[in-house]
Amino acid sequence: MTSIPQFPDAAPSPRGAIALTPASATIDWWRPAPRPIDAAASEPGNRAAFGCLMAFTVILLLAPQSFLPVLKTVRIALVTASAAIVLHVLDATARRRPVVPATPEIALTFALLFWTMFTLPFSYWPGGSIAVISDQYIKAIVFFWLIGVLVTTRVRLQAFAWALAVCAVPLATMAVYHYASGDFLRTGVAGVKRISGYYGLSGNPNDLALTLNLLIPIGGVLLLTSRSLVGRAAAASVLLCGIPAVILTFSRAGFITLGATLLLSLYFIAKRRSPAVAAALVVVALAAAPLLPTGYVDRLTTIANIEADPTGSAQGRWDDFRNAATVIAANPILGVGVGQDILALNQVRGRLTWRSVHNAYLEYAVDLGLPGITLFLLLLGATLRTVRRVERESAGDPALRDLAIFASGAQIALAAFAIAAVFHPIAYQFYFFCVAGLAVAVRNAYRSEIRVLQAGAARADAARRP
Repeated sequence: MTSIPQFPDAAPSPRGAIALTPASATIDWWRPAPRPIDAAASEPGNRAAFGCLMAFTVILLLAPQSFLPVLKTVRIALVTASAAIVLHVLDATARRRPVVPATPEIALTFALLFWTMFTLPFSYWPGGSIAVISDQYIKAIVFFWLIGVLVTTRVRLQAFAWALAVCAVPLATMAVYHYASGDFLRTGVAGVKRISGYYGLSGNPNDLALTLNLLIPIGGVLLLTSRSLVGRAAAASVLLCGIPAVILTFSRAGFITLGATLLLSLYFIAKRRSPAVAAALVVVALAAAPLLPTGYVDRLTTIANIEADPTGSAQGRWDDFRNAATVIAANPILGVGVGQDILALNQVRGRLTWRSVHNAYLEYAVDLGLPGITLFLLLLGATLRTVRRVERESAGDPALRDLAIFASGAQIALAAFAIAAVFHPIAYQFYFFCVAGLAVAVRNAYRSEIRVLQAGAARADAARRP
């Protein structure tokens, strides 16, 4: 019996992973040809809504209202985000598609939000917890949701990645400008110089370093996937500006995260059998060592020897780790309420320092108890597994090469966050939900690309039939 090769299909495995049927799968000549899939119809998400999401992303990172105060009265971030939500809801309703897709990441996110709301009556300060939820947490979750429902194709994934990466250049340029012009913060300690931050999400040097560290892997992905010389030059500028800027922030957490990012990049590059690129990264890193700014190495030595930190911040953070453990032991289930670790730590310290614990995992554990930190870790693990599956399923297929690289880059960005979260109080902010949304977008683009390739294979099959 004559059989015709069929293009691999994308179907969920028993464990929910994306799996491809073997390329040798066949269909019999007498069976009806599979109906070609309309690629345009398989692209959920209104174009205008996607445009609003892109605008909101740029506003979030670059905070133009800080330069043009008139934009504060317009509330451009609220306007663009609201427009994206309304347009998506209307479009999804008209197409009879779910407004909120049923995915493991969405389910875990809403479970975490539900637990956050459930603990409100038991919060040390319910009003303060409501303020944290409305001012930060809900907005970050909505951003994550919009990325997941609107960044649905390879083209949109590339556009969204470019929006993120290009924003890194002005952030990095500002860091270099502050350092060159001597615009330093008042640390109160002689010989310790910290540059001013940017604005908004990157308002202090530590947050600036964190933001750049999350964007650098995306620049690397675009460098490897861009076809044009202009595109590669633009992507290279993200790395050439971003990496030195992280160093100029003098952020110890920034250095650790940057080092981990470079090591993971070497690992993925080596795995793709690109030893020349990996060797070039090592050479550049070694060549840059003598160019480190004065006092930077001394600053880094306090990572291992915290007693040598003249600012006292390293000692204070270590003490707060132990204080946080005390609070968790006293409130293991319900915690002290979202955003209220500051009040709880003041009680344990015995003095009013009004400082949050500099560790996102401990923030969740202190504020939301062990159920809260468990749900967050499950969410982080789910997003990592998502892009790992895409990388594994795309490996070895030239048609999916770019998506495999995007999946690797998303893994690096998520790992960078996971490491940085040990040193930053960023539990309820946009950082994680941005890179987690990118991971979901990579899966969306993979599924869309598989549908397009299947449609082409089905049409080719139909054309070959007598």
